[in-house]
Amino acid sequence: MPSSAPVPRRRLRPRPPQLPPPRSLPPHLRQDFAASLVVFLVALPLCVGIAVASGVPAELGLVTGIVGGLVTGAMRGSSFQVSGPAAGLTVLVLETVRTFGAAGLGVVVLAAGLVQTVLGLLRWGRWFRAISLAVVEGMLAGIGLVIVAGQLYAAAGATAPHGGFARLAGLPGALAGAVLEPGAAASVALAAGTVLVIVGWPRLPGRTAALPGALVAVLLAALVTALGGLPVETVRVGGLLDAVRPPDPGAFAALAEPAVLGAVLAFALIASAESLFGAAAVDRLHDGPATDYDRELLAQGVGNTVCGLLGALPLTAVIVRSSANVRAGARTRASRVLHGVWLLVFAALLPGALAYVPLPALAGILVHAGWKLIPFRGLAALWRAHRGEAAILAVTAAAIVATGMLEGVLAGLALAVAKAAWEASHLRVEHTEHTEHTEHTEHTEHSDRTEHPDHTEHREHAEHPDRTEHPDRTEDQARTEHPDRAKDTGHPAVLRVRLSGGATFLRLPKLLDVLEALPRDRPVELDLSGLHHLDHACRAAVTAWAERHAAAGPHPVRLRPLPGP
Repeated sequence: MPSSAPVPRRRLRPRPPQLPPPRSLPPHLRQDFAASLVVFLVALPLCVGIAVASGVPAELGLVTGIVGGLVTGAMRGSSFQVSGPAAGLTVLVLETVRTFGAAGLGVVVLAAGLVQTVLGLLRWGRWFRAISLAVVEGMLAGIGLVIVAGQLYAAAGATAPHGGFARLAGLPGALAGAVLEPGAAASVALAAGTVLVIVGWPRLPGRTAALPGALVAVLLAALVTALGGLPVETVRVGGLLDAVRPPDPGAFAALAEPAVLGAVLAFALIASAESLFGAAAVDRLHDGPATDYDRELLAQGVGNTVCGLLGALPLTAVIVRSSANVRAGARTRASRVLHGVWLLVFAALLPGALAYVPLPALAGILVHAGWKLIPFRGLAALWRAHRGEAAILAVTAAAIVATGMLEGVLAGLALAVAKAAWEASHLRVEHTEHTEHTEHTEHTEHSDRTEHPDHTEHREHAEHPDRTEHPDRTEDQARTEHPDRAKDTGHPAVLRVRLSGGATFLRLPKLLDVLEALPRDRPVELDLSGLHHLDHACRAAVTAWAERHAAAGPHPVRLRPLPGP
């Protein structure tokens, strides 16, 4: 018999607890980290220079750059646009500070940010793309001219005269006078050297060209100033927290003034247009996700609202930093957020380093930035292809230089609307003669599509030959009723006048001149089938002319077909 000894059980060894696998770093973090350092180095001198040129403490430029990175940069919209203080708003900020003070600047920026936020929530971001590109380029060109002129006076240590054209006219004398004074000559030479370094640095071979030229120029200018003991002014440094001054509650009462409301609308319009046009340009530099214009406008609005609460400069998307971000290999929004972190670290730990930066070097940076805003090559190409658009660009820039930012932009928009209305109302008038036999031949080719009305209409017309035919009656219907009219009556050749294009009140004088010059002893056929638009003024004028012309002559006026209202 088989043994009934118990089978020993296997002892199960307890398995050691399994630890979760270590989390891997977010994808593309290395590329975004490297790109953020490049953007930080590009943004640092621009933030400081734009703040000084705007008449506010240098720290406020850093505050705006920090908000552009940490707040606007973290929001959706464009993945690669970098926001911060922009040279394109320098002129408007300087005018606002001079008119309303630094406290008024915070109120204006805050209100402009709220306007942008509301427009973004209403999904109006896409409509900013309907602004004429010539107006935007003319606005930037005008801003560039004002920046270049103003900063050259600052580099020469001279006081700029009032009026844009007076500034441009007085530049040669101011620069010539600066050469005769040692201190002013050193300042101009330092600014000129800064521009030369910025222009020539990217052309150097090797990896040295990867460093931003503006940063290298500032470092070299600070080194030359310190070693040579040059008698030039440097940046005045205060505490970061001391520079942040939120607007007082009583300052918001200024929003009831028309001048303040005009400044708010100017900030909102110009900052939004510059940001969204810049987004379209940045999208052409990469193959990543395209910009959501409504979300980008919302992000810009939230950022400007925060800047207004802190009393800082307004922000907008900046093409220089954005293109540097793309070329440095950024992959996500993390690069622009990290650039805001580096600006915050610098402002908190190394604000004293700004005291070594000479003001002429910052003036040179802005002269180069303003010069880049002027589209010299684009203007020449635009003049060859579209002279009307080139004229709008030039008028907008000249108006900004002569009057101011808001007035110049409104003048450019008005001119662009007038040009569009004029082109939309382009009217072409052609008139030819046709014999009745030819008319009958043309009719017979299309007689299969013609309906035959009742003969009473023919008898009614024969009794009243001077009446204008009803607009709804086509030529083919009339010819079908009497195919042998030319043989029986021997009527003279028909004058056929054909209108094509758009007939609006702008072209009404030309249209009436042509119609009233037609002979009254000939039958007239007015062909309106080529019109894509006939406004109320032209419709009434054509109908009235047809009645007068038919009543004064022996032949009717045929209208075929009259477009519906």
